[in-house]
Amino acid sequence: MASLARVNHSWDGRVPALVEPGPTLTPDQVRRYSRHLLLDRLGEEGQRRLRAARVCVVGAGGLGSPVVLYLAAAGVGRIGIVDGDDVELSNLQRQVLHATADVGTPKVDSAARRVEALDPGVEVVTHHLRLTAENADLLADYDVVVDGTDTFVSRYLINDACVRLGLPEVWGSVLAFDAQVSVFWGRPPAGVPAIQLRDVFPDPPAPGQVLSCAEAGVLGALCGQVGSLMATEVVKLMTGVGRPLLGRILVVDALAARWREIPVAGRAAPDAGVAAAEGATWGGPGMSPSASTERRGPDAPAEPRLGEVSATELAVLLTDGRVRLVDVREPAERAIAALPGALALPLGELLAGGWRTLPADRPIVAFCHAGIRSRQAGLALLAAGFDPVSHLTGGIDAWSREVDPSVPRY
Repeated sequence: MASLARVNHSWDGRVPALVEPGPTLTPDQVRRYSRHLLLDRLGEEGQRRLRAARVCVVGAGGLGSPVVLYLAAAGVGRIGIVDGDDVELSNLQRQVLHATADVGTPKVDSAARRVEALDPGVEVVTHHLRLTAENADLLADYDVVVDGTDTFVSRYLINDACVRLGLPEVWGSVLAFDAQVSVFWGRPPAGVPAIQLRDVFPDPPAPGQVLSCAEAGVLGALCGQVGSLMATEVVKLMTGVGRPLLGRILVVDALAARWREIPVAGRAAPDAGVAAAEGATWGGPGMSPSASTERRGPDAPAEPRLGEVSATELAVLLTDGRVRLVDVREPAERAIAALPGALALPLGELLAGGWRTLPADRPIVAFCHAGIRSRQAGLALLAAGFDPVSHLTGGIDAWSREVDPSVPRY
């Protein structure tokens, strides 16, 4: 593991304030932000910097919700919100920006209404779109970017845009009961070490390697906990107060109530590398050795390829019982939505040897919520000797969209 102290002995962990102080506070603002003004390290000057700050939050979901709320409450002058999705009922368990009445409306609109209700003096700029390489330069209008997204495509896109534009990035990731928080800055001021996401995780994981929150679940309160940390990092960057998490990844284990700090360094530094390998990993279950070798001997031919079946194709296959349907989701998910005739075998059980209980009388089609776990299950079944094996692309969510809308989406 690379140590930050080895990279730059002279750096004390501080960064200069990103913005100059704004105008003198009004009497109403003095009353509103009085608890900030009492803090000797923040005070009136720090609050004026916050009033002059421009922060872009990408993703108005589980992490973006507390970030936006606390930045608005802190008096950040302009908050940009980037999100192309509409509010869904399943969002409300953790995305506290939105309410039941907002279901079906754009998340950016719901977020803007909440900020307006909290502090009408905060300017909100809504970007109802999905960030792409073509539109990522919109980030140039801000002083700092907060990554509250939940896909690897978005995370690396944001990182690369911030490096190109010289912007600091506050980054967070939550899955199930675990989380990570850090600050990246690929082109910082002189004297501050350059560290970006690709220094820690050089490339995104292969498709299907890591579960999403829709697949693995996420503790709603943990999103609030991590989002609040991210908002604190933004305040520190804007005002120059304290030491931000640049060069450090904070790893949170909610079940154990344990916080660990992992030092990281830019790859350009001596002996630097993927310093977050100890604990700050993408995760994802793997297949047990017995599952990969027991049915296939050492002289077995190369493994066959995993097939892919669309929802409409599966509907045809199921009409005459030509395939064996295997549901690799958890029991709580099956209680929400299910497909008739499917054998229930959660992914964890399958990988632990539960595949032995499956009959081999028909071709197998595995499915899950969105197609991540089913791909892992399919590969494990192929390695265990089942053939042919396919999985449902898009999962039961695609079935609901394309075949049977009466099947609930979650």
